[in-house]
Amino acid sequence: MPAKKILVVFAHPLLERSNVNKELIKAYDPSRVEWVDFYEKYPEFLFPIAYEKELIEAHDVICLHHPLYWFSSPPLLKQWLDVVFEVGWAFGPGGNALRGKKLIQIVTTGGSALAYTTEGANGAPIQDFLKPFEQTARVCQMDYLPPFVVHATHRLSLQDILGYRADLQNLMEKLQDPAFLAQEFSPYTTMNDYI
Repeated sequence: MPAKKILVVFAHPLLERSNVNKELIKAYDPSRVEWVDFYEKYPEFLFPIAYEKELIEAHDVICLHHPLYWFSSPPLLKQWLDVVFEVGWAFGPGGNALRGKKLIQIVTTGGSALAYTTEGANGAPIQDFLKPFEQTARVCQMDYLPPFVVHATHRLSLQDILGYRADLQNLMEKLQDPAFLAQEFSPYTTMNDYI
């Protein structure tokens, strides 16, 4: 079977301030992964919807890479989902364009892993805050994969950051493999646990 095609939708409004994300995006080999920086490409929040749909249709795995902003995504990513994932195309009657595609999130947080537990400051695991994305995938007949998460971004050493980048690079290589994507991932809460 041919390698799966990967699209990374990157949405970080303050990339210049994020040492972690500046390193993580280096994991995307342009010969293997199509990577789009939304805040660079669409600063006016206006999307050519037909083009975005064609781009999605041409890929098997859609990665949403973003920081967790108030327990969700930055607004530009939400806007993209709202205007591109239309009824009749992504879901609803005749909306089968995304059926069988994989959706995964690459998420960075300022809070520690402990903060994202039932005992922690946020009172719930990170998966609870990502449920709207999981439900979007479900409604669109996509397979939602466990997220790749980098916690406590302000406290990481360069060595830690480079380790996460290597893990993400490894994950990108695995996501191209149809045998990898055919696995059952329910035992894993994050792809970090698998990688």
